Formats: sequence, C-alpha cells, structure tokens
Amino acid sequence: MNKQRKTQLEELQEKESSFGRVFKVAGPLVVAEKMAGAKMFELVKVGWDKLVGEIIKLEGDNASIQCYEDTSGLTVGDPVMRTKSPLSVELGPGILTQIFDGIQRPLQVIAEQSSSIFVPRGVDIPALDQDRIWEFKPSSLVKVGSMISGGDIYGSVFENNLFDEHKILTAPRVQGRVTYIAPEGNYTLKDKVLEVELDGKKHQYGMSHFWPVRQPRPIIEKLQGNTPLLTGQRVLDALYPSVLGGTCCIPGAFGCGKTCISQALSKYSNSECIIYVGCGERGNEMAEVLSEFPELTIQMKGKEENIMQRTCLVANTSNMPVAAREASIYTGITLAEYFRDMGFNVSMMADSTSRWAEALREISGRLAEMPADQGYPAYLASKLAQFYERAGRVRCRGSPDREGSITIVGAVSPPGGDFTDPVTTATLTIVQVFWGLDKKLAQRKHFPSVNWTISNSNYEKILEPYFNAFDPEFSHLRVMFKQILHEESELNEIVQLVGRDSLSEDQKLSLEIAKIIREDFLQQDAFSKYDYNCPLYKTIGMMRCIVSFFECGKKAILESSGDAKITWNIILNQTKPQFVKLSQMKFEDPKQPKQELMNYFTKFVDEIKSAFRNLTDK
Repeated sequence: MNKQRKTQLEELQEKESSFGRVFKVAGPLVVAEKMAGAKMFELVKVGWDKLVGEIIKLEGDNASIQCYEDTSGLTVGDPVMRTKSPLSVELGPGILTQIFDGIQRPLQVIAEQSSSIFVPRGVDIPALDQDRIWEFKPSSLVKVGSMISGGDIYGSVFENNLFDEHKILTAPRVQGRVTYIAPEGNYTLKDKVLEVELDGKKHQYGMSHFWPVRQPRPIIEKLQGNTPLLTGQRVLDALYPSVLGGTCCIPGAFGCGKTCISQALSKYSNSECIIYVGCGERGNEMAEVLSEFPELTIQMKGKEENIMQRTCLVANTSNMPVAAREASIYTGITLAEYFRDMGFNVSMMADSTSRWAEALREISGRLAEMPADQGYPAYLASKLAQFYERAGRVRCRGSPDREGSITIVGAVSPPGGDFTDPVTTATLTIVQVFWGLDKKLAQRKHFPSVNWTISNSNYEKILEPYFNAFDPEFSHLRVMFKQILHEESELNEIVQLVGRDSLSEDQKLSLEIAKIIREDFLQQDAFSKYDYNCPLYKTIGMMRCIVSFFECGKKAILESSGDAKITWNIILNQTKPQFVKLSQMKFEDPKQPKQELMNYFTKFVDEIKSAFRNLTDK
C-alpha cells in the first residue's frame, strides 16, 4: 500500500513539475515562473489554448518564452505546459507539394477544417498525413541480422511522378542490429517498418522521424562545390554564377524584383528539390506563388511534370505572429537538410532574411538586451552565420555512399535600398555570391535589375573547369563582357562632360555593343514565352555572337587608316542586318532542340565574320 502511494506521489510531483504559470506577457514574449528544470529551446504549450512557444532564456526558476502565436487573451496565472523536447519537424514522405506555416502545421488541412481564414490559435495537427498509404520497398542492402546506423537508407516509397524515389532514412541517432524489416507492401507513417535491437532493447521505427530544427543534421564532411547552380537567368549564369551548395544574397529595395528572382530560381534552376520560405513577406506574394506554381511544368528525367511536385512552401507572411519568422527559417533549412541527406541537390529560398532579423530585434528588445546598430541584437551576425553555414555540398552519413547539397539564396530587404543596413553588411561578409539589385534599373523597367558594377561571385575560378568543358571559349566571353561593361561606365562620364563626338571610333563601337549587352542580353522578361528561361547553351551562343561582332568591328577599325579609315557609321551601314539581328537573338524559343539552337548561333557567327570580310575587302 505504501509502495502504491509512493508511486502515485511521484506521478503527481512529475505532473506538477511539467507545468509552470504565466508571470508576465509582453507581446510575443511570455515570462513563466515555476519552470525549474526546463531546458533552453524547449517547446512549451502556453495558456489554456496551448499556444506553441519556445524557451529562449532561463533565469532562476523563471523562463522567457517566445510565443509563435497571438498572445492576446493570456492572463497571469495561466498554465504553461513543458513538453520536455525541443521544437522539431517531422521528416518523411508527404512533405513535397505541401504548404506549412513556420512551425510545420499544414495550412491546407487547417483551412479545410476551420471556417476562419486565419490559423486558429493552439491548433495541433500532425505535419504529415498519418493515414495516407505508401507503397514501401525495402532496401536490398538491409536484412534481418545486419547492422544499421544513422543515415542508412533502408527503403523507398513513390512520392510523385517528378520525385519518384523518396528514400527512407534512419534517424541520425539510430544504431543497432536489425531484428525486423517490413516486406514490400502498403503502410502508413504510423506502421512499424523497422525494428532495431541495441543492448538487449528493441526499438521500433516507422517511415518518418523527428529532428530538432536548431540542430544541424550530422554529415561526414563538407566538399567544395564544382557544379554551377544554373538559374535560367542570363545575367546570373553568365557573369555571377553560383554553385550547387553555395550561398547567395539578393539585396534590393522594395519593387526591385527580389521575389521574382527567387521564384524564377525555384521554377527553372537545376536543383532537384526546392524549399521556398516566405518569411515575413506580404501575403499576396505567397498567394502568387500558390496560384502560379501549380500551373508550371518542368522537364526532368525525360518527364514534363508539375513543378509543385519538387517544391515545399513554408509560409509565414507579415500578418502572422512575428516570432514565428525565426522558426520558419529553421524549419525550412531542416527540411532542406533532410532531402540533402537522401543525396539530392536542394535549393532553399529565404524571402526575406531582413524580416527574420526584425523578429530577432523585437524579441531582443522585449528581453531588454543591449541593442547594437539600429536596434538589432549584437549577436545578429553570428545568428546569420549559423544559418548560412548549414549550406554546402556534403558527403552524407549512412550507406550507400552519396553526396548532396543545399544552396541558400537569401533575399535581403534593406530600408530604402541602403546597403549599409546592418543585415545587408552582416550577410555580405558571410555569403560568396552577391546579386545586388539597383532601384534605378528597376525604375527604368530593366529586369532582372542586377547591377553589374557592384555584383560579384567568388565561385568563378572554381567553376572555370565546368564552363570550359561545356564551351572552351566561355571564360574569354565572360571577360570580354565585363570589360565592355566596365569601359562603358568610364566612357559615359566622358560623354557627359565633352559629348559623344569626342570619342574615338572604337570607343563608339564599345558604347553600342555595351548597349546591346545591357538591353538585349542582361534584360530578361520573365513573363514572356520566349525569355522566361534561358538555357546555358543559348546564353553562351548569344555571348559568342555579341563578342564576335565586337572583335570583328574593333579589328576592322584599328587595321584601317587614312582615307580608307573604317568608322562606326560605316560599320553600321554595311552590317546593319547583323547588328539588328543581335538584338533579336533573345526571341529564339528556349524549348526548341539544343542542337538546332546551337546551329543557329554558329551560322550567325559565320554570317557576322563574312559581313566584316566583305567590309574590309571593299
């Protein structure tokens, strides 16, 4: 009897220790008392509505909690329930085509179950459909009696037509001897498909597992990127390329096209999987993604399928609780790491990290921390670095051996386009590719509004072997383009001072070719049928034609003299059909066969050289 009473007393004490009380509420920050024994970053349920929150500061038996939902209606004394586990996401089949909020709640399921257009407070719905049936195929490498460890692939399921093999991984901390593996058949996520024995204890696993969002998933080693992230945007692929596994930053003022570039990369890049995080941006931008993406198709593995089949959206718009912006970034990168661990190349779009930093600033202010520049917390740069360092090309843990990569493309929204903003400057010290957007170019309707004088990429030398293997002239063509654009910026200053007539004939040629590069190569209409996407072979073909015209024209001018001096006006009169054709190359349909398009550019280069031979012969 005494033993039973003792057990009941222990259960009561444990139950009491699982609850604290609300002591103070300040916007998204809730301070709870009687929280002795709680851990940093532990997930808690606040109030009678069980609002989701996370402990971010411990002081005595008080815990400061950032609440990921609207705290209106909370009162002092309301219960705070400890879950004794960190904020985690569920990883398994069914993630793709979904749209989640910042803490991985499925918005479509919530919308079907709720009459409100907003997410109800305290709603608790599993991230993945627990009752959906999947056709599981066990791996031939995993059998009863074999040893298994974290990251091993022990089976696969058919996800969709585009992402046809969703590999089922063991959670990183799993290890032991296999005592049971399910035969091929239909199972739900709740069903046991694997049983592992370690130290005499048996553990059962389904097809999904949970992982804390703030903890990077373990890898064997990081590798140097060697394959470009082909975006379909000429200005990015030709002049400022990134690698699969790289870090990119797109800073720009309102209206410069950050979201359009992020969406274009999601639609047409050579990544195998896309995680798009709308972090604190306007709701209509996410609504546009949701309306456009289901109508788009992509050619992969010889199939043309809906683009949403390789995409997962994490939506945390500006009308949602501010603290959840931080969670949405970590949720997105953890989902990306899961697909990377399968051996895929993943791109994560974070639109925008400025809104995330603003959430950090608000929480930091509520905690009464010492502010740094413009009120942002002093640890802003380290938080950004922790996020971006989760990108990279890696050797994944587990067998069979495989490599995967995460490319992070972070949009930054500095107020008024001021690139000295703390978020922008901190980001630029971390990332390797800088695609700076220019407000003046955007006002002139020059899109993408990437400023070629300030943008840069640190991956050019790493990617030279790849591009030169694709086309031996590529490095030369890129150098010539940059030289022409740089020369134009210097010549424009002279023209403004003393006029165009003071320029030499070869300088006039440089100005005209720079204008072709600016208006017909660097500009790209994402909403047209012919220029929404530009494959690399079309990009290089256009570059070769423009550089051939420039080099032939310069040679003709420099080698002529006296009465036979060839001027820019003579070149224009004699080669006008070819010059006009330079500005029409972008109208070539990117969907036509690769060889046809390459033959078109080869013939055009021959046509340009023939026209200049005729000119010099005369």
